[in-house]
Amino acid sequence: MTTMPKAFAQAAKRHGVPESILLAVSYMESRWDCNGGRPSTAAGFGPMHLTDGVALSKSRHHHIDEGEDPRGDDSRPPLHPTEPTEWQNRFPASLHTLERAAELTGESLERLRKDPAANIDGGAALLADYQQALGAPPSADPADWYGAVARYSGASAEEIAADFADMVYDVIHEGATRMTDTGVEVTLSPSPEVHPSRSWLTRLDLPHLAGADAVECPDSICCEWIPALYRRLPEGKYGNHDVADRPTTQTIQYIVIHDTEELYDKTLDLVQDPSEMSWHYTLRSRDGHLAQHVLTKDVAWHAGNWYVNTKAIGLEHEGFLAAGGTWYTEAMYRTSAKLVRYLADRFGVPLDRAHVIGHDNVPGLVPAKVEKMHEDPGPYWDWAHFFDLMGAPLRPDGDSGTATVMILPDYDRNRPHYIGCDEDHPDATCPPHGSASVWLHTEPREESPLVKDIGKHPTGESTFSVYDHSARAVTGQRYVVAERRGDWTAIWYLGQKAWFHNPGSDPVAVPSRTLIATPRPGLTSVPVYGRAYPEPAAYPADVEVQPLIPLQYTFPAGQSYTVGLTTTGEFYKATTFDTTLHRVVRGTQKYHQIQFGHRVMFVKSEDVVVTEA
Repeated sequence: MTTMPKAFAQAAKRHGVPESILLAVSYMESRWDCNGGRPSTAAGFGPMHLTDGVALSKSRHHHIDEGEDPRGDDSRPPLHPTEPTEWQNRFPASLHTLERAAELTGESLERLRKDPAANIDGGAALLADYQQALGAPPSADPADWYGAVARYSGASAEEIAADFADMVYDVIHEGATRMTDTGVEVTLSPSPEVHPSRSWLTRLDLPHLAGADAVECPDSICCEWIPALYRRLPEGKYGNHDVADRPTTQTIQYIVIHDTEELYDKTLDLVQDPSEMSWHYTLRSRDGHLAQHVLTKDVAWHAGNWYVNTKAIGLEHEGFLAAGGTWYTEAMYRTSAKLVRYLADRFGVPLDRAHVIGHDNVPGLVPAKVEKMHEDPGPYWDWAHFFDLMGAPLRPDGDSGTATVMILPDYDRNRPHYIGCDEDHPDATCPPHGSASVWLHTEPREESPLVKDIGKHPTGESTFSVYDHSARAVTGQRYVVAERRGDWTAIWYLGQKAWFHNPGSDPVAVPSRTLIATPRPGLTSVPVYGRAYPEPAAYPADVEVQPLIPLQYTFPAGQSYTVGLTTTGEFYKATTFDTTLHRVVRGTQKYHQIQFGHRVMFVKSEDVVVTEA
């Protein structure tokens, strides 16, 4: 069997394509993963993402079929939920590259889908074909291939094609090394001297992108404005977001990372339906293309927790949790990282895992909401790589005796056991793949039970399901060390000791100094909350008091949890279409956000003592 590095070298030589171009295009499309012959969200296969335009259908409806109120506000009934529907996503002829690769190489469609070497050869043949069609020289200089690279994106607008090509050349400049899903290490050496000839882009004769004037995006990426609809609905309801005036009226504290559990086009249909939910941005998998739907000043309904919604910007990434590592593409990671960096700089959001959180880190608003909270983007989202791309790498900042640790496994080599990736065989083991999560046990041994999350599992035990984060800690999260025994480390987690394998020769957690909260002396336990609302006395007469209802967990004396941020109670009343009736209520009650389990939660400042680890 031809190794992947050799396959890239042979295909590049056979078709006269610079090897760096072939490697960089493949990295952008698939991160060099083979994906076991499974199709992407755009019906693409293999390291070169060769597409055959097959109709895809998905019956899983991410946003509301699991009972989570998209608005995340228990002060009024949710919008009418819709039933999951099967639908077909069809792609333009420009994306049907598998058949053209078969014509150029003589390979069968089946081999191009499933054999990595054949797939890489097909991708090289396509690039050479595009270069020839443009009238460009069959050059050994990577700089001369800008037009062919832009066409490989399959983009329907010049700006989108240019974005993709620019990211490919960024990879050529920087270089990359990665262990693929097949366990093979592939390397692209950096070539900072390559300066692409962008003049070839006009030869593609692509139209310009419409609707880019209203967007809030960094200048370095192309964005599209596809607005979420703000409309009155029957029975006094409205949708699908709330008009506000952030950050003037409320500070933005969070950026929430979601995956769509739906294909891109259907996701756009959902956000344009006023009876559905909303979010601020959507990113497409195959090329990282970005669309904005809700202005950042306004409150989108995306996190299932009204407090978080009012303080957050939500980003949806096209993908499916159980196959997320398969088609969270480099193009999407890079565009998202640029966007998050831009938003963080603009609104003063710290680039850490207390402020840049997954939907799976958002707490349930009240006890009844906890069980149905969402799990995306899941264990296959590469948080360390994401923070590297933002220029805010996750690094150790303590020594072996530091009382707090940051979870930081080597994503590509960390391959925990998961089940549930195949809907037809829910107990089957998921294909081996890199992961950002580690399992947490009740004792320091692999065969011991997983720790329990009484909110996620009121009855029953934690499972190894890819959808079950009850007993998982994930990259960037910081915890207080409870005990160490040999190659095992215990942390405080949901009111209990949680053990994970952490050998010194291959650690999955690193020392990381931060603030910690401990119950104030004299208290046997401290209540934890899913929201940081004001004290009752802060509410004016025309705003109903929101009760401070503790969650079902126990934070007992003798335990400590890391503090991610400190805030003062705040509530945004927005239950009508008439924005003149909206109110921001601010109190004096101070809260600390703690990393209590997989999700963040809040404690009142008077209940705890905060110290440096």
